[in-house]
Amino acid sequence: MRAISVVAVVLLGTVVATVSGCANIGYYAQAAGGHLKLMRARQPVAELLADESLDPVLRTQLETLGQARGFAVEVLQLPDTDSYSTYVETGRQAITWNVVAAEEFSLRPYTWCFPIAGCVNYRGYFAEADALEYADDFRRDGYDVTIGGASAYSTLGWFDDPILDTMLRGSDIRYVGTLFHEMAHQLLYVENDSDFNEAYASFVEQEGVRLWLQSRDEASRIAGYRASLERGEDFVALLAVTRRSLEEVYASDLDDAAKRAGKKAAFEQMRANYEELKIKWNGYSGYDGWFRRELNNARLVSVSTYRRYIPAFAALFDEVGQDIAAFHAKAAEIGALEHAARREQMDALVVRAQES
Repeated sequence: MRAISVVAVVLLGTVVATVSGCANIGYYAQAAGGHLKLMRARQPVAELLADESLDPVLRTQLETLGQARGFAVEVLQLPDTDSYSTYVETGRQAITWNVVAAEEFSLRPYTWCFPIAGCVNYRGYFAEADALEYADDFRRDGYDVTIGGASAYSTLGWFDDPILDTMLRGSDIRYVGTLFHEMAHQLLYVENDSDFNEAYASFVEQEGVRLWLQSRDEASRIAGYRASLERGEDFVALLAVTRRSLEEVYASDLDDAAKRAGKKAAFEQMRANYEELKIKWNGYSGYDGWFRRELNNARLVSVSTYRRYIPAFAALFDEVGQDIAAFHAKAAEIGALEHAARREQMDALVVRAQES
């Protein structure tokens, strides 16, 4: 699976928090410091490409992303800003590390709220050690916790975000998709609704990659990309079955010991079901790494944040005749609704997707 892509919206509240004397000043300081370090290290892509000594692999990647950025503006109707016109070589495995937490007997994610940016289902750190230390505090309080490395993030247009070397691992489909995902966040972001925001950007990413391959006369690669998306849908369906089992356990009148036993059994069944899925996938094992780590409520939450409403946006795209401008407009209309009404609309779209 691709490393989780985080929206570093906490940066938007840094100045406000500093002025107000927020008790989390240390956290805001590391967020601001880490981001500003990246900003100072930016190199214009145009200057890099003009250097004949530039590494040929990096040259191809930057040229491809430049073409993809133009495609995103013209075809996907994403914002035309100065973001992704510069490059930063970090030498890091991940650009940020995100902590996700949930109570022992709940699939409701813990949320963190920040000035201006609102509430999100994760808390990001530029240093992995800081994320691990913070996660340990939650574990001591009895929470299920997971930490994921992020290859990219968006500041929602408040800064000119650079291309990062962490974005460039893997195939061109991977890093072009990441670009589309982060640019989508600049177009539409709904305060206090991570599920909506991440699913919207993920759908734009998926549809964007499909259209991008078509535009380059690489339709032969679409089948492989579609197969990877179908495996992702199977994976999400597997997690959904587990969520339903866990919700029944957590809502029951069982004592804590019995709930822990039921929780353990649900995750063991999920592992067994995954082995059956791999047979269906002809032995494809791309999710083995995910299953090698501890399975807990926070792991399920971290995936559902990105995947839950992708089918809803796919149904919405079909409803507007696959007109990308109309799709963005309709998504913005739904995003402007009150939270309960927005969830009702999205849930209804999921049902329509399942029935189609």
